[in-house]
Amino acid sequence: MTTELERAYDRCQSIARQHARNFYYAFRTLPSKKRRAIYATYAYCRACDDIADEQMPLEEKRRLFAETRERLEASRNGRVGDPVFLAVADAARAFSIPADYFEEVIQGVEMDLVQSRYRTWKDLRDYCYKVASVVGLICIEIFEYSDPRAHDYAVDLGLAMQLTNILRDVKEDAERGRIYIPLDDMATFGYSESELERGVVNDSFKRLMAFETDRARRYFESGKRLIPLLSSESR
Repeated sequence: MTTELERAYDRCQSIARQHARNFYYAFRTLPSKKRRAIYATYAYCRACDDIADEQMPLEEKRRLFAETRERLEASRNGRVGDPVFLAVADAARAFSIPADYFEEVIQGVEMDLVQSRYRTWKDLRDYCYKVASVVGLICIEIFEYSDPRAHDYAVDLGLAMQLTNILRDVKEDAERGRIYIPLDDMATFGYSESELERGVVNDSFKRLMAFETDRARRYFESGKRLIPLLSSESR
């Protein structure tokens, strides 16, 4: 007979298959226990992203994030009805994933509710860490590793991937009133917010993008050192 926990993991797997087919198939070769935990992690992060992206009043989003935190706490104490949180709680216990990681994911997506500009790379790095690197830290606990350097490399790989997303979506984000590229960097290369919003591609823009691309490459170079440190069945 299928248990409530098994149904919860099945629900998370269904969410991954429906919304992220590349992600879903990429992890099909993992051992069952790890695969289920990864799908639970995706379903949780997806739920957080959906709140931030949904067209609804700001106060309603804040209410839903508060509710998410309550569900996280309830799941840690064995009081949970939502299948995603049931699966996440079980995965966190099975792989000793720090509870703070799941809270930081919420903090990261919440930043998009109130912040549309970042003055420095340090400011943007904090955002990238919470929305991407923390997810990597959750994943490596599931993948398993023995060398503590894996932690730093997972952080760097997350920074690289999120910065790549930002550079890919720079035009789309600007059209929505969001500029993730650090304003100090833009000033250094003589490129203005208004030019970015108008889609101006000039020498200043090209130098700016080359600078940010080089930053992402450096983080990728560091992040790729993670792979040999993971358990062989997870690589």
